[in-house]
Amino acid sequence: MRFLLSNDDGILAHGLECLERAAAPLGETWVVAPDREQSAMSHSLTLHHPIRPMRRGERRWQVDGTPTDCVMVAVEALLPERPDFVLSGVNHGQNMGEDVLYSGTVAAAMEGLALGIPSIAFSFAGGELRADASLLEAQIPLLTTLIRHLTQLSWPGNTLLNVNLPPLIGPHVQGVRLTRLGQRYYSGSLKPMTDPWGRTVYWIGGGSATWTGPADSDFQAVRDGFVSVTPLHLDLTHRELITDAGTWWRAPALP
Repeated sequence: MRFLLSNDDGILAHGLECLERAAAPLGETWVVAPDREQSAMSHSLTLHHPIRPMRRGERRWQVDGTPTDCVMVAVEALLPERPDFVLSGVNHGQNMGEDVLYSGTVAAAMEGLALGIPSIAFSFAGGELRADASLLEAQIPLLTTLIRHLTQLSWPGNTLLNVNLPPLIGPHVQGVRLTRLGQRYYSGSLKPMTDPWGRTVYWIGGGSATWTGPADSDFQAVRDGFVSVTPLHLDLTHRELITDAGTWWRAPALP
């Protein structure tokens, strides 16, 4: 089995190293990852300058681009054959609820899916990297078990799996739940500041997040100490509104 590994935290990220160590016993691993942090880049492509892959070892490349760039270049140019699976992560920080819209980690898996390759995104709902690095390392055997199990499932071809790991020592993880996206609300994430010339600027980030969701949500599963596995697809169509169009829709009269 051949795995393509990528992420949005950069090729030197500890989470990527853990994912590589977890996947290595299961097959051939190829790493193609950004040369720097690309968090919150979502599904962006680099269109205005060329992409420069640099070899960093056997089956290992860094790319001066986004996570989406990495997966595209890997599949179309760098790997000798298409991978069987794209594995993205492990992101240090959860990707639940609306986070999936911003996440470069999820975007790398989405690009794999767009290229017709089954894909899984992994995130770790921990805090400060230095404080929680040992927790993530302790979950490597769990990650190996998860990857082995998930790659043997026959989920629909238009679907990727978004996995969030709770911040617990491996044996304390309660189990695995199939979940839906929860919701999160940020407050205080836009910080007004003054630059050296006295102009107002804004820093996006920080603040606090409030998570909500039903019992089967990703947030609730992780809070209860479970691994959350959420199936996602690229079709954003609100199908219920189409089915119920008679209750709200009226076509405009064109001139």
